[in-house]
Amino acid sequence: MYWFLVLFGVLAGVTTALFGFGGGFVAVPVLYALLMLNSNADSQVAAQAMHIAVATSTCVMVFGAALATWRHQCHHTIVWGRVRPLLMPIALGAGLGAWGALGVDGIWMRRAFIAYLALTILDGLLRRGFMHTRSDSLTPLGPGATWGLGAVIGAVAAGLGVGGSVMTVPLMRRRGASMTAATAAANPLSLPVAIVGTITYACLARGVGGLDAWHWGYVDLRACMAMVAGSWLGIRASSRWIGAIPDAVHAKVYLGLLCLVLCVMVWA
Repeated sequence: MYWFLVLFGVLAGVTTALFGFGGGFVAVPVLYALLMLNSNADSQVAAQAMHIAVATSTCVMVFGAALATWRHQCHHTIVWGRVRPLLMPIALGAGLGAWGALGVDGIWMRRAFIAYLALTILDGLLRRGFMHTRSDSLTPLGPGATWGLGAVIGAVAAGLGVGGSVMTVPLMRRRGASMTAATAAANPLSLPVAIVGTITYACLARGVGGLDAWHWGYVDLRACMAMVAGSWLGIRASSRWIGAIPDAVHAKVYLGLLCLVLCVMVWA
C-alpha cells in the first residue's frame, strides 16, 4: 500500500508544482479508496475513512506547498503583494472549516467534495474569465472582499482537505492573472490551510477509538510520510516546467485534472 502511495505522491507533487493543487485532489480520493479497500466495512477506519483522508491530505500539503512555494520563488512567479493580504483570512477560515468538519459524517464530506468539484468544473467551463488567456496584471481586492473571500476559501479548503487552489486559481484568473501566476500564488495560500488544518485534525481528534498508534488524531502518519516522499520527487522533477506551459493549455489541463479526480471520487 505504501509504495502505491509513494507513486501517487509523485503525481501529487507534479500537480502541486504546476497547478497549485497542494496534493489534496490526489491524496484525498486515493487515500479514501485505499482505506475502504483495506479495511473491514464495520471497522472504525472505514467509518472515519473520509476524515482520515482529509486530515492526512492537509498534513501532506504542509510539505508539498512549502517546497512548491520555494520552487516558484526561485522562478520569481509569485506576486507576493497579492498573496500576503489573503494569508491571515485563509488561516482563520481554515481553523473554522477543519473544526466544523470534525462533526460532519464522512458520507456527507464525500458528497460535499464531489459537489465542490463538479461546481468548480462547470464554473470554469461555462462562466467567462477562466479559459481565456490573461496577463500578470491582477486587479486587487478590497479589504472587505479579501477577508470575506479568504475566510470562505480557508474554511472550504480545510474542510475538504484540498488546499484552496480550486478557489484561488479561478479567483485570480478572473482578476487578470495568467495560469502561471495563479497557480504560483495557490501554493503559499495553501500553507495556512495545511498548517491550521493539520493541527486541528490532529489535536481535536486525539483519542479517537479504533485507530492505531501511527495515527496523530485523524492523520495517518505512515501514509503521510509515503506521500511526502513521492511529492518531493514529483515537485523536483516538474519544477523545470514552471512558467513554460502555454496559458491556454495550462487552463485546459487544470480543468481536465479536476474532471479526472471527480470521476475517481464518484467511483470510489
